[in-house]
Amino acid sequence: MHGNLLEALREGRLEIGAHTLLEPHVWITAPGDARIRIGEGCFLNLATMVASVELVEIGDHCMLANGCFVTDGDHRFDDPARPVPWQGFTTKGPTRIGDNTWLGAHVVVTSGVTIGERCVIGANSVVTKDVEPYTVAAGVPARPLRRISYDE
Repeated sequence: MHGNLLEALREGRLEIGAHTLLEPHVWITAPGDARIRIGEGCFLNLATMVASVELVEIGDHCMLANGCFVTDGDHRFDDPARPVPWQGFTTKGPTRIGDNTWLGAHVVVTSGVTIGERCVIGANSVVTKDVEPYTVAAGVPARPLRRISYDE
């Protein structure tokens, strides 16, 4: 494990539900007052990163494949007199992933995005806008491909 997850757990800013599995090299960071909630029965695979500026929420029974990155933050770069690493972060609001959602390998979920419940996001996608529940989406940026129907 990498990041400040022990500090965040101790301070109550990181919540991890029962039966959630964090594979090797998972990186979780929630500095200052930032919060992260990961539901029960989730699976965060190898080298998944979760970075919060204010709030990142992952619902119950979600699967994040290898190398996913989920954040509610963006690097600031607006001050030309200061190096980018010293400018801090901004956020467009909480980032939320609904229950029973699967993110394929190397998916990036950006600041202020909500992915609805029971979605599938294709490998190597970058999610920059909300995804409706029961949707398969993919691409850079991710776009809806089809609805998931259980009536068949």
